This record gives sequence, structure tokens and C-alpha cells, in this order.
Amino acid sequence: MNANQRQPALEPNDLERLLVERQHAGDIDGMTALFEPDAVIDCSDGRFIRGHDAIRAFYVEFAATGRKFARGEQRPALISGDLALTSTKLPDGDVTSEVARRQSDGTWLWVIDRYSVT
Repeated sequence: MNANQRQPALEPNDLERLLVERQHAGDIDGMTALFEPDAVIDCSDGRFIRGHDAIRAFYVEFAATGRKFARGEQRPALISGDLALTSTKLPDGDVTSEVARRQSDGTWLWVIDRYSVT
């Protein structure tokens, strides 16, 4: 999918939905584009990855497993100025937590993503 055709995250809670949709569509570049260039992901397996190159490589590795992200129960974002805390309770009981930042164009991108806080 062309980057100009991708829907931006207009609200912090759009990010989770867009991530799952893009993962199911096989759009790894689109998944990576939901993060700021220097974003950090805690993969919950002892790995911390930083930056678009590492995030993209992580999603390529994940896609090779054939597993798909599941939609969970997303909590309303907690917003303070240009920062937002997002979280989702996944069907397996894990809870994610993320920090998003409003960009200069009004869209939102994640800066920190923790796959499991449980």
C-alpha cells in the first residue's frame, strides 16, 4: 500500500486498530509508520527495540511466524496535552500499554510500546 493511501491515526485509540488492520493485510511498512522514528518497543521477551529499522525487522520476523494480532478490549486513551496513554486487554488476558504523541499535523504516533504489563 502506498504511504499516501494509508489512513493516519487521528485519535490515539486509532493506532491499535490500524496496527491490527495493517498486520492482517501484510503491510509491514504501514505498521512501522505508526511509530515515531526513534520509538521503543518492549517485546516482552527481554528485547527492547528502537527505531524504524529495528521495528520493521521485528515485524518481518513476526510475520514469518504466520501469527496474527488479535483485537482486544481497548481502554479509552488518557490524554494530557500532546501525550496519550493507550492500552488494550487482549483476548489471552495480557494488557498492552503505549505512549502516543500528537504530531505537528495533528495525527498521532506511538513513541513507547509495551506488549505486556501483566
